[in-house]
Amino acid sequence: MFGAFKKGAAAETAPLAIAEPGLGSEAAVEVIRRLSRAMSSVGKDAAEVRGALEDTQRVVLAQAEAMSALGAQLQQVRQTQDAISQATRQSGEAVERARGALGGVGDEVGGIVSTLRQVSDAAGDITKIALQTRLVAFNASVEAKRAGEAGRGFGVVADAVKALAGQVESSSKAIVGAIATLDERIERFSRELRSEAGGGEKSAIHQAFADVEGDVARIAASARQSGQTMLTLNERAATLEQEVQHAMSGLKTAFACSDRFLRLSEELIEQIAETGLEVEDTPYIRGAQQAAAEIAALLEQALASGAIGEAQLFDEQYRPIVDTDPAQHLTAFTQLADRLFPPVQERLLSLSNKVVFCIAVDRNGYVATHNKSYCHPQRPGELAWNTANSRYRRIFNDRTGLASARNQRPFLLQTYRRDMGGGRFVLLKEAAAPIVVRGRHWGGLRLAFGF
Repeated sequence: MFGAFKKGAAAETAPLAIAEPGLGSEAAVEVIRRLSRAMSSVGKDAAEVRGALEDTQRVVLAQAEAMSALGAQLQQVRQTQDAISQATRQSGEAVERARGALGGVGDEVGGIVSTLRQVSDAAGDITKIALQTRLVAFNASVEAKRAGEAGRGFGVVADAVKALAGQVESSSKAIVGAIATLDERIERFSRELRSEAGGGEKSAIHQAFADVEGDVARIAASARQSGQTMLTLNERAATLEQEVQHAMSGLKTAFACSDRFLRLSEELIEQIAETGLEVEDTPYIRGAQQAAAEIAALLEQALASGAIGEAQLFDEQYRPIVDTDPAQHLTAFTQLADRLFPPVQERLLSLSNKVVFCIAVDRNGYVATHNKSYCHPQRPGELAWNTANSRYRRIFNDRTGLASARNQRPFLLQTYRRDMGGGRFVLLKEAAAPIVVRGRHWGGLRLAFGF
């Protein structure tokens, strides 16, 4: 059945069947028209399916990106956990070394206590000697006085010795007192350092060491548990990433199938339209072709009058307009398009209440000027509004846009979802016809209409 509508076969078989007079001819025409309507519905369904696939693909791509980011973060966490584990091991070893050093300090402190006691004993001996020296000096002083004038010099010396002995006695007593206080403090500290081995209550120092050891042990246990959890998460993340990749592969296959199905419906409708039979899409095809011819004529007149040069008309150096989102651009022919295109484009909007837009685009999908209702200046920071209402000066190089812009056949029919921004889409059909200037393909006339 479909073979009659393939290219070549459609031109030979379908017109002959339609051209035959009588009921059979009328019946064939009606069948073809019903087929056209059916294929249009099929194309609509295929476009909706493709749109759903695109939505799913966006979600899956977002999931893939999220999984990739999660994998990287999990790897970083795992590295951090490894560093924590290593640090806790080092901390535990350091505590053990400190505990061992603490025992050595205890021994050293014991030695210091013993030495200080020796110093104290020596100071005590000095005190005794000083006391004896004072007594001897006192006796010598008494004897010197008894000797009278002859013992006066000896008395002076004896008094000096007695005074010096008194100073030595005072200093030695001070040393003994200071050493006693120091000895008491050091002895108490030494007992604290040695108190752990006795099995009784731990000293503050040893309790602090025990607390540190307990904290390090808890950190190490948490790190091990966290490491195990991270290992499980990494395995699960790897599984999810594989599932996402399978989903991407399945979506790719589904896209290819939906595209083939959609293109088949479009080609069948095109082939029916090529027979010359009036179908639902014929007025839009004819309108697109006529508008394309008018735009081509206007551009040729502009070239002939010198209003623009051929290099400028075919300019593909798109200069970005700063601070625009979505991005807008200017070219050498933008101002010319602003003058010439609107009358043709606006008139085609009255072709039917189903017409959504009519625009002339260059071969790269650049829209210099759109219909007036879509030529509003952008609002800073309002992407969704800009996407829907500021569609001029933009490049639409998506699948549909490029296909219409670069089509060089008499016409092209497409069915697609139009992105209106903010997650809103409109299902449209589009008839496109090539714009040829002086034998050179400039772009296409895109006429979009609803179902």
